[in-house]
Amino acid sequence: MSSCSGFAPILPENPTIMILGTMPSVASLEEAFYYAHPRNTFWPILAKAFQQPIETVEQKIALCRQHAILLWDVLAFCERSGSLDSAIKQPEANDFESLFKRFPDLKTVLFNGKAAQNLFEKQVMKTQTLPDDLVFHSLPSTSPANAQLSFENKRVLWHQTLEQTGVK
Repeated sequence: MSSCSGFAPILPENPTIMILGTMPSVASLEEAFYYAHPRNTFWPILAKAFQQPIETVEQKIALCRQHAILLWDVLAFCERSGSLDSAIKQPEANDFESLFKRFPDLKTVLFNGKAAQNLFEKQVMKTQTLPDDLVFHSLPSTSPANAQLSFENKRVLWHQTLEQTGVK
């Protein structure tokens, strides 16, 4: 079991949507950037959604900023062996209360997987004061551990939600 610390958020100037994962994977921690595992479909899904190349870290950050997407994780810290969300112990949430006060136009939260939603409900909604008008959407995890859905099925669900929320 090792201690894991999350990353600082990718902060656009005036975010309108936030995408939340749980905690960076071992591969992401090693690369020091979000969704770095080569089989994670997060960045390929966004590349197709916005029809722009996002191969470098700089391009990924630019895409988030260009489309007002705040990218972060539910947890700031945890204990975990490996990368599986099911292995998370002693979770500590990020400070969302301050974040929503700082960005009052931020009203939509997309969860990258059920585990992110469940952690947010347990670790954030029960302990922090959040705006009443937030809208939440749970999407299929882009993790390679989520093999139940094909890339195409994940892509379609993510694209539909991005369109519904006005991002795409």
